[in-house]
Amino acid sequence: MSGEKKKRMEFLANYLELPKDLLMNLPRITLLGDMQLHIENHRGIMEYTKEKIRISTSLGEMVIIGEGLVLRNIFPDEIAVDGKIRALNILE
Repeated sequence: MSGEKKKRMEFLANYLELPKDLLMNLPRITLLGDMQLHIENHRGIMEYTKEKIRISTSLGEMVIIGEGLVLRNIFPDEIAVDGKIRALNILE
């Protein structure tokens, strides 16, 4: 999304009091402690091992590092990850 379009969408979301993830297609990330991660609005799984999961998002690549990582749910618009989560990085 271009910088100008991003600013317009952010203004519109604020003006209409709507969640920004709806208008700007941002990922919604929910981390429950260090044992469960829920991601909405993803663009697909790039890599999956028990120690590392890479997921494509509108912000870039999301990298989850941990131990015993398991993809609990996989749907077209959401993913749930269980296991010992050590790090979560978003790379542009």
